[in-house]
Amino acid sequence: MACRISELVLGCRDPEVLARFWCEVLDFVVLDREGDGTLEIGPREGFGGPQPTIILSHREEPEQGKPRLHIDVNATDRDQDAELERLLALGARPADIGQTGDEPWHVLADPEGNEFCLLKARLSPL
Repeated sequence: MACRISELVLGCRDPEVLARFWCEVLDFVVLDREGDGTLEIGPREGFGGPQPTIILSHREEPEQGKPRLHIDVNATDRDQDAELERLLALGARPADIGQTGDEPWHVLADPEGNEFCLLKARLSPL
C-alpha cells in the first residue's frame, strides 16, 4: 500500500486572509479553526477525500529561505487566460522566479507572497 497526500501545510501571518483567497481559488470551505489561529480549509465533503486539505498555520515571521512547497492549480471550468484574470482579481500577483516566458504555466503569488503556479492543463472538477 502507498501513501497519499492528505493535507498541505502553509505557514502564514494571516490565516484568515489566505483562507478567503484559497477558498475562492479552489472552491474550498473552512473545515476547522484552532485556538492559535490555525485554519484548515478543504473540499465541502471534508477531510479524507480525493483532494488534500490545506492547513494555514499562523506564524508571526516568515521562515528564512525559500519555501520548499508550493501549490499548482488547474482551471476546471474555463481556459487558462480566464482563470488567470480571476486569480489576479482575487488578489494574486505575478511572481518572477526566472522563468523565460515560454512556459505553459503562470507563476503567481498569493496575498502573502507564497508562490503557486497556474498550469495550462484543464482538469475535470470531479
